[in-house]
Amino acid sequence: MGKLSVSNTHARPPWERTVAISLVIMELCCKQVWAQCHILRCNSEFVAATLELGGGPGGAGGRSTAPYCSALRSYALCTRRTARGCRGNLAYHSAVQGIEDLLIQNRCPKTGPTAPPPARAPPPGDACSYEKGYQQREGRPPEYLHCAVFGDPHVRTFGDDFQTCAVPGAWPLLDNRFLFVQATSAPVGQGSPATALSKITVIFRSSPECTEQQTYQARLGDVPAAFVDGSSAAGERRGGPSLGIRSLAPGRHAEIRAAHIGTTLVVRQNGRSLSLAVRAPREVAGAYSPEQDLQLCVWGCPASQRLAPPAPSALAARVHCARQLPAKDVYFQACVFDLLVTGNATAAAAAAVAALEDARAMVGDPERVHLQPSAAARPRIPALLLLAAVLWWV
Repeated sequence: MGKLSVSNTHARPPWERTVAISLVIMELCCKQVWAQCHILRCNSEFVAATLELGGGPGGAGGRSTAPYCSALRSYALCTRRTARGCRGNLAYHSAVQGIEDLLIQNRCPKTGPTAPPPARAPPPGDACSYEKGYQQREGRPPEYLHCAVFGDPHVRTFGDDFQTCAVPGAWPLLDNRFLFVQATSAPVGQGSPATALSKITVIFRSSPECTEQQTYQARLGDVPAAFVDGSSAAGERRGGPSLGIRSLAPGRHAEIRAAHIGTTLVVRQNGRSLSLAVRAPREVAGAYSPEQDLQLCVWGCPASQRLAPPAPSALAARVHCARQLPAKDVYFQACVFDLLVTGNATAAAAAAVAALEDARAMVGDPERVHLQPSAAARPRIPALLLLAAVLWWV
């Protein structure tokens, strides 16, 4: 093996070696902590930018400090963009303080041009397009499953079971190899067993070729069209990013597309409740281990958390919901339930109608869009999902 020689012409001053060593130590120590904090990416981009400058500011070769100052300002900008997800992160706060010191030491103005982002080669072929990759591998498009959680809350599982659940607090909707989705519910009123979604958290797990880990979070009154780090896309590739967010109603709607796992999630706010709709390939939905056995989208809510459907005598509520939901399906039933529990006719109908629209967009078979209460009430084990999970982990 040959030895890598380093020219003395580009020898680095002690302060710069200290910065580089500190960044490496932070990366080694903090790689598994605060995964939603992207300070390591900021560190890497700064190191790459300064490596291209040779001796750094005022170093050998008589290079100007202007490019180095631009790199520092880019570093500072990167830390500001990831600030929200880095609260309490020692590596982040150390980097921010170090940037301030270096700006002062090198007499760099805090405002001015920034260094261009490093060019990243996209992965080859269709490695980050699940649909294209599956089509090439299997010779057919993937089969998609649909899950929805809305209202107070009602759960339509991947197996087309439909349940109304209490589930107060935080509960996992999905927990598999590719993503984790958690919904937090709060009581709709004092003494009421019903709850409504108040927060939704989505974690897209890291995919080495396609995207680093990203976290999305929505709360009542704040359905952002961005991840927690402020970005609206991640994972550069041919044909578009691996992860992307768009909004049709800013603050009340967000659609997240994860091309690398062929999955779409839609988050909405209707009245004082959030809702979530998911469209995922069967292979992705079933990629969980036996220990990941609590997933409302897969198994539904525990029997102790299920609530009875509305009484047939609730005539006024039924008349109101039938105006917008003429099919006497589970969405009509959910509208009636929510109206009786909350008394909010507008929000109850809007949540059910939006959930039905999402089902029409996400369910490939039109005959499976409208679930009938009698059929949806039968407890069924999603056998194909269970088989997929077993085969995945064998």
